[in-house]
Amino acid sequence: MNATRPAPEPHDEPRRERPTRTDRLLAALGGLVSAYVSLAVADLVAHWVRPEASPVPAVGGAVVDSTPAPVKEWAIRAFGENDKTVLQLGILLLLALLALGVGLLALRHRLLGAAAVGAFGVFGAVAAVTRPDSGSVTDAVPSLVGAAAGALLLYALIGRLLTPRPGTAQADRRGFLIVAASTGLAATGAAAIGRAVGTPVQENAAASRAALVLPRPDSPAPAVPAGARLDVPGLGPFITPNRDFYRVDTALIVPKVDADRWRLRIHGSGVREERTLTLRQLMARPTVERDITLCCVSNEVGGSLVGNARWLGVPLAPLLREAGVRPPSEGGPADQLVARSVDGMTIGTPVEAVMDGRDALLAFGMNGEPLPFTHGFPVRMIVPGLYGYVSACKWIASIELTTFAAYDAYWVPRGWAAQAPVKTQSRIDTPRDGAHPTAGTVMVAGVAWAQHRGIRRVEVRVDDGPWQDARLAAQDGVDTWRQWVHPWAATPGRHTLTVRATDGTGTTQPERRTDTMPDGAQGWHSIDVTVGRA
Repeated sequence: MNATRPAPEPHDEPRRERPTRTDRLLAALGGLVSAYVSLAVADLVAHWVRPEASPVPAVGGAVVDSTPAPVKEWAIRAFGENDKTVLQLGILLLLALLALGVGLLALRHRLLGAAAVGAFGVFGAVAAVTRPDSGSVTDAVPSLVGAAAGALLLYALIGRLLTPRPGTAQADRRGFLIVAASTGLAATGAAAIGRAVGTPVQENAAASRAALVLPRPDSPAPAVPAGARLDVPGLGPFITPNRDFYRVDTALIVPKVDADRWRLRIHGSGVREERTLTLRQLMARPTVERDITLCCVSNEVGGSLVGNARWLGVPLAPLLREAGVRPPSEGGPADQLVARSVDGMTIGTPVEAVMDGRDALLAFGMNGEPLPFTHGFPVRMIVPGLYGYVSACKWIASIELTTFAAYDAYWVPRGWAAQAPVKTQSRIDTPRDGAHPTAGTVMVAGVAWAQHRGIRRVEVRVDDGPWQDARLAAQDGVDTWRQWVHPWAATPGRHTLTVRATDGTGTTQPERRTDTMPDGAQGWHSIDVTVGRA
């Protein structure tokens, strides 16, 4: 006889219904909230480990290092000094899109979704510990802790959607929203408190800068000649205020260095005895104050990535000579000085240029105050006549003497020239391109620069007419820009204004425009204006 099977007992709870469209939307939201909490937790932990170890700046730094130079140049042209903000926003947008997908994945494969969050954390950890400025495996901790928090949260949130509420066949959507909102708010509050409180490193750095008293210069800068500043509306100031001075670097988080803990190491080929100096030792040396114009190699014709400031520091050449360094012209074995920043940036400078008598400085003062953090506090290099990427190392930590044949600094493998003297440039500041002045006398004015050569002449041309000499302001020195002005008898209609400069050697700017790569832009700056009737 066939045994009769007992009828199945009815379930105490109804079966979970298949995920609905609402569940899928909530799952995507869960992925987004989990990613946000992961980043917030990682950022909070990074404030106590090292701010640069936070996943977004760590990954962003890796992106910057691997981005082709033409793309970087496009970013600077398109976004200017906001390029880093745009990059970080782009990374966050990409992470948000991936997080939405991970949330949907977790709805079908709960463990796999949580594992995907963990994988992102591992990627961030690897990026953090492989950065040039990473000094410890602890840089991996923020990304790993943040990923663990995000993975656990996503697992819990998806569980609310996969497990029906008691007595129903519906997902626990209310519980999902409560957990998501509470954890999101908690993470936001914790991260905000962490940023408000700051880190010991940041607090010590800020305190050391506030307490720093700059020495009186043993060699003060000569007074700026009265005629060096032209009083023309629309023309920028002769000395660029610190807040307006251009900033171009690869640091997504500005290094905050404690001046009391800062050290400068001098070593390498031709150094008789390696030296390490503190800031106090450096400032105890004879100090000089100089007006020097800096220019970025990414500055296009007519661009604004140039500024003039009064720098206070110590001459670099005597310091090198005391260490036994001789330039190649005197038989020294090293022709390149590689300056290394605390964030790992390397900048290669010709030893000959540093030691040929120009005012190459290790600067700690800018326009009468300690260097701002954004401009290299506590110490940076300044070498007149060279573009910043081959001379102006910020947050400098070491100087190594080597050769161009033996070592390529950061920018060289990325397509830039190893040596890059500043090219003669001139710019029209007023009127602006596209302006609509009224017929009559229009003051055309701007600046011209050829650091370490000086400016001898500036000429202005209207349309295809003859070149006319502009009036030059008094020259402050060969290492600063020079203002100029030309009164133009403007007539109604559309006109093109063009400027060109001649440097102290008698060399005039070439007409043809070239790109910024590989060693700086050149060419005449032109603007178009439409003159109305008086």
